[in-house]
Amino acid sequence: MRDLSRRGVLGGVLGGAVAVAAGAVTEAGAGVAQAAPFGEVPDIWHEFTRTPYTHPQIPYIGRAGYRAGRGHRFDRPGRVLRAESYGAVADGVTDCAPAINRALAAAGRAGGGTVLLGKGTYRIDDLLHIGHDRVVLKGAGSAATRLYATKNLTELIGVYGSRYGGDKSSWSWAGGLIWLCPADRFRTLTDAIRAKAWPFEGWTGNRRDEWRTLTAVAPARRGAWSVTVADPARLRKGDLVLLRLADDPGHTLLEHMAGGGPGPEAYVWDDKTKLTSYVPYEWPVRIASVRGDRVTFERPLPLDVRPEWDPRLTTHVKALTGAGVEGLTLEAVETAQSPHLLDKGHNGVALQCTYDCWVDDVTVWNVDNGFGLVAASASTLRRTTVGGRGEHHPYFCREGSHDNLIEDFTLTARTVPAPSGTQLHGINVEGLSSYNVWSRGRMEMGTFDSHRGMPFANVRTDITVDNDGQHGGDASAGPLFGARFTHWNIRVTNERAGLMKIDGLAPWSATVGLNTVREFGQTDVPDFTGELHTRLELYGTTDTVRPRNLYDAQRQL
Repeated sequence: MRDLSRRGVLGGVLGGAVAVAAGAVTEAGAGVAQAAPFGEVPDIWHEFTRTPYTHPQIPYIGRAGYRAGRGHRFDRPGRVLRAESYGAVADGVTDCAPAINRALAAAGRAGGGTVLLGKGTYRIDDLLHIGHDRVVLKGAGSAATRLYATKNLTELIGVYGSRYGGDKSSWSWAGGLIWLCPADRFRTLTDAIRAKAWPFEGWTGNRRDEWRTLTAVAPARRGAWSVTVADPARLRKGDLVLLRLADDPGHTLLEHMAGGGPGPEAYVWDDKTKLTSYVPYEWPVRIASVRGDRVTFERPLPLDVRPEWDPRLTTHVKALTGAGVEGLTLEAVETAQSPHLLDKGHNGVALQCTYDCWVDDVTVWNVDNGFGLVAASASTLRRTTVGGRGEHHPYFCREGSHDNLIEDFTLTARTVPAPSGTQLHGINVEGLSSYNVWSRGRMEMGTFDSHRGMPFANVRTDITVDNDGQHGGDASAGPLFGARFTHWNIRVTNERAGLMKIDGLAPWSATVGLNTVREFGQTDVPDFTGELHTRLELYGTTDTVRPRNLYDAQRQL
């Protein structure tokens, strides 16, 4: 008899996805043999198909990215504005930043539009800011349109110090020479930086308690798509709201993010002041439906909702939505990489307080930091490349960034040797950021930089990496990993284990389809005592693991 239950249908769909993946022809990574036509399906995958939204080790990330991962086409505005009509000249000499910014602002005032750049080199002596919904900056392709940036963010805005004190430059992990950020938020940020007020970059800014509560939320379990609310009167289908969870004095919310149990319960949280500054946990999500007091979201709950965490839906910084950058190369004037944490801000593309935004076919060159997600959610970076003289953070993902997708990405080897006193990270995630995915990548340097701040439930899948970078993170930021990190089909060309093989480090994690590696260089110890409840499957195997790509397979749900 056929199993027509939800579980049976779900298993059948995923079984079909595995069958398709098993028959696919794949290209071998560097130093890796060609995949067999039929691969090996790990036990943990079969388990996941039975409990996809609540599996203890593998997070459900099938709806990560722009428009909940449903399709690869971005909704570009139909209105077209040409930068040349506003004074831009692709001669490599004329400062085109004022003209391009005028075009972007005009598109914003018109309710959206695509600002087109032609072939050639546009010099920019200022940053480019996209601050309104449905505004897209589009070149003729990353091989055809070049923006040549002559100045850094310190010159353009000022010294961005750290809210944690000291002489660190926050341009080491924030801001971009192309900066997608809501207009009001951008003004607040830049005014505060010039006043040396060091703003909080997240979804509710420095004064979190000023944001309006829409309704309280009844208890629910991780993986649920719907919640019961006390008052649905101010909620509508399509609204973007913030689910807010505060911690209690016993830090049970932080323990839950770490998977719970004796290890997290024994951990000392009170002195992790940088980590505790990241709570309340703020998760932006769009409402799919409201029926009576029952509210359904477009993604399942990332955590339990418990009364002791004062769960509520609130207002937030107005998100930038429907905006994008595509088809261009941003090249910064070549300077030596700065000493660690003293970056001047030759940064690439930053997305801040964005939701349903994107970057596609964009290369950044000679930057301090490449692509940044700062309190950004549900956004996609596709076909991106970071290259040139070497950088601090090729990709950074922080300040509570959730449900983002970075796919088909490339990090090229540096063109000059690294100066002394510098650091290289890689694909960074930190600051309680969760359910982010890095998929189909080639990393010729760097590492999987879990940068403390206890990120959790993030996935790296189908990536080839020469693992020569180091993770960072202040001791006050707490653990390297929370629960449900997954590394799936990872090819490590130099066989260095650090931050790749995480079964001895990350609680409730899964390492599946990793070639044989060994410890050398930076070596870490687990933050939590006792049993970590981790899984290691198909170790010594790559590319024959099926499904090959965990994100692609989960999208079949």
